[in-house]
Amino acid sequence: MGFRTFLRNLPLRATTGAFVLHSGLEKWGGDAETAKAMHGMASNALPQFKDMEPTKFFKLLSAGEIALGAALLAPFVPRFLAGAGLTAFSATLLTVYYRTPGMRKPNSIWPTPQGLGVSKDVFMLGAGAALVLDAVVHPKD
Repeated sequence: MGFRTFLRNLPLRATTGAFVLHSGLEKWGGDAETAKAMHGMASNALPQFKDMEPTKFFKLLSAGEIALGAALLAPFVPRFLAGAGLTAFSATLLTVYYRTPGMRKPNSIWPTPQGLGVSKDVFMLGAGAALVLDAVVHPKD
């Protein structure tokens, strides 16, 4: 990756990477009550997590966020890979937002006050898609 490409992608990678890394680090030492609440919301929207123990789910989520945040911040990780990871992660968060009752206004994609904190993940989806698109449009950079 050239210096121009690095500079072009720096704002997206630095802001989202720092945010996701911080979120993962905060969760790492989380308590059982928080793990249970997070697991409950995720497993209601994504049934494949229902059988997972809440504290294990929470640790895996934390580790995933730490790894993704670090990958976004590391300039040697290809932008396509970092962007694809961010896109997949944020799409999963938005699925939880969409499928969780009370997060959206009835028959709408727009958030309720309870859903506002999760709906902002749409910006991470855009950042991830921008990194992937940049790698596809400018493959030699």
